[in-house]
Amino acid sequence: MPRRSDVRAGVSGLLRLAIPLALAELGWMAMGVVDVVMVGRLPASADAIGAASLGSALFYPFAIAAVGLLAGLDTLVSHAFGANDLDEARRSLGSGLAIALVASPITIASILCMVPVLSRLGIVNEVRDDAAGFIHILVWSLPLLVIYTCFRRYLQGIHCVRPVAVALISSNVVNALGNWILIFGHWGAPAMGVRGSALSTVLARFYLAGFVAFTVWLRDPGAIRGLHTSRRLVGRLLRLGLPAAATIGLEVGVFHTATVLAGILDPVSLAAHTIVLNAAAVTYMLQVGLASAAAVSVGRALGAGDHAGAVRAGWTSLAIGTAAELCCAVLFLSIPRQLAHLYTSDARVVAVSVTLFAIAAGFQVFDGLQTVATGALRGWGDTKSSMIWNLVAYWVVGLPLGWWLGFRAGWGIVGIWDGLWLALVLTGVGLTAVLYRRSK
Repeated sequence: MPRRSDVRAGVSGLLRLAIPLALAELGWMAMGVVDVVMVGRLPASADAIGAASLGSALFYPFAIAAVGLLAGLDTLVSHAFGANDLDEARRSLGSGLAIALVASPITIASILCMVPVLSRLGIVNEVRDDAAGFIHILVWSLPLLVIYTCFRRYLQGIHCVRPVAVALISSNVVNALGNWILIFGHWGAPAMGVRGSALSTVLARFYLAGFVAFTVWLRDPGAIRGLHTSRRLVGRLLRLGLPAAATIGLEVGVFHTATVLAGILDPVSLAAHTIVLNAAAVTYMLQVGLASAAAVSVGRALGAGDHAGAVRAGWTSLAIGTAAELCCAVLFLSIPRQLAHLYTSDARVVAVSVTLFAIAAGFQVFDGLQTVATGALRGWGDTKSSMIWNLVAYWVVGLPLGWWLGFRAGWGIVGIWDGLWLALVLTGVGLTAVLYRRSK
């Protein structure tokens, strides 16, 4: 049994990492929240929210999969840092940037090739056209996003996390101001509507990538001056990153596929789905921050040869995440109508949102379990288990069931969300069991 002082020290150290990273993830998610809230103030609220949501549904599965390719940086940089080998950490950064530069144009082309699909899904013309305009602008933020990810993962791998939180929080100020100017046409700018929201996000991500790159230069100038790639490290990053990218793509992709299905139903269902998914994504990002802290804590302990410390870091992260998600579930059950009113005043959308918030409350704990367990397993260098569980739970079980309940059984958007609920329960329980076996 670990000493109580070891447990306290482990919790304290984990929280010092997790809190700034959770704030950073909230800052990342807040961009999407602010975008939806502000386009929801346009005259055709449901159509505007739906267009931004569909545009995001095309962009983010590809973009987050590209970001997932770089997940191995958590493992390699934290292991090198734990072993006091800063040169190896720097070579990992250079190798990650090389992957990012190759992946960006491929990902952009893939996203643009998907835009014509909108015209074949029977979506309302106004929503479809605005969604296409949104995606044609937002896609140019992709290279900025992957460059930011490389530098951000390097910083958290060497336990320099506060600047990451500052970068995300301040970039939200840039995004909110840009939204106000470009959506509604203030300060002499043209009123671009939904497209203005996309352009504002591009500008905010330009600021974000520059901020973290400058921070790395200040914190470790050698990492910038001596950028080197290593074929060996590129190979290791891809072996870790490809399953991680598949995992993230499968998870995010299933929710955005659900968004497309909601768009086929009707604009009200789509708007309500977008609102509740947006709110649930905020709580999810808290867990992503904790998962990143778990990955680098487990990785650093293993790099230092401390297996018991790695086990403690993994299970401490899981306990903290479960407690946080219980609080979020209570929030969703207590004030669903007030949360929906933050996004829209449309009574029809609010009524459907209240029902979906109850379902979201039911999967909060399981969402936390699967997210944090994925991070802890990444610290051990295991990215395949999460990929397998996501594939089976989401795409073999959850999404087909949700489609059947929503369209065949006539449950509508509630049926789609019931399928997602089951998928999250399966992944949460399954990945916790994998972490248990790994700890033994």
